[in-house]
Amino acid sequence: MKIVVTDGYPMNPGDMDWNIFSGLGELTVYDRTAPEETVARLQNAEIAIINKVRLTAGVLEQLPALRYVGLTSSGCDAVDLAAAAARGICVTNVPGYSTMGVAQLTFAHILHIANNVARHGADTAAGGWTASPDFCYTLTNQIELDGKILGLVGTGAIGQAVARMGAAFGMQVIGCSRSGKSVPGIANTTFADLCRQADIVSLHCPMTAETKEIVNKDSIALMKNGVWIINTARGGLVNSADLADALASGKVGAAGLDVLAAEPPPADDPLLSAPNCCITPHLAWMTVEARQRLFAQVAANLAAWQAGNPVNREA
Repeated sequence: MKIVVTDGYPMNPGDMDWNIFSGLGELTVYDRTAPEETVARLQNAEIAIINKVRLTAGVLEQLPALRYVGLTSSGCDAVDLAAAAARGICVTNVPGYSTMGVAQLTFAHILHIANNVARHGADTAAGGWTASPDFCYTLTNQIELDGKILGLVGTGAIGQAVARMGAAFGMQVIGCSRSGKSVPGIANTTFADLCRQADIVSLHCPMTAETKEIVNKDSIALMKNGVWIINTARGGLVNSADLADALASGKVGAAGLDVLAAEPPPADDPLLSAPNCCITPHLAWMTVEARQRLFAQVAANLAAWQAGNPVNREA
């Protein structure tokens, strides 16, 4: 079987071994694939291993040999699942591989806002402390998390991991979810009430028609003045212009974002120049440990399908 990896570099920038696919088929790996290259590169492939390369209905129609798509992600929005199912193409994903990495970066952003260690460290290295007339000084307010209300939009595995971290800092954790089910350690509420109560709003829900731009001028208006907004889920959950405006006005005190609506962002993305906004380049899932789990599960998914017992199937 011919296996083509369309965008392998993020999963394996050189520290993993593609030999894990040995025995599963004839492997071709591309670091990156532009949209206009997709059909040509997958033309004769029976198996496509993809991350962000989009397989729309129109693209799938041009790939008659394709029988299996292995996503190197938990999200499935890169593939038209209905079109794949109609063509008998099996689509699998890898749920849960990056739970702790995403939760960890969520708190890295929260702690960055609370203490701004990097700025103080850089200022000290530049001579700021040496020149200070006092034995201590701060460039930003130092804020305790103890007693703050952490609002989680989405209480799945990642939300629950963040909740445990919040509890360890003495935070009160509230959350809302599509199911409305209660989760131990998280006080269940509605999205509107979460917006009203939370000192920190952290997004951990999937990107759907219902959640698209769930953070917008109307929901921000419900929030406390000075609220912090954290997004390590999907960029499309946030209306970028509305958040930038709220940061500029001070309604939102700070934002920590690992995802944006367009990735990489255009130079005119308003959040790139918004005040009190720290953006990291979609790296929460990229811990070595998470990529090791991802790599192994992508190969295991493919092997299970070849054996006639597909797992983690989405289509």
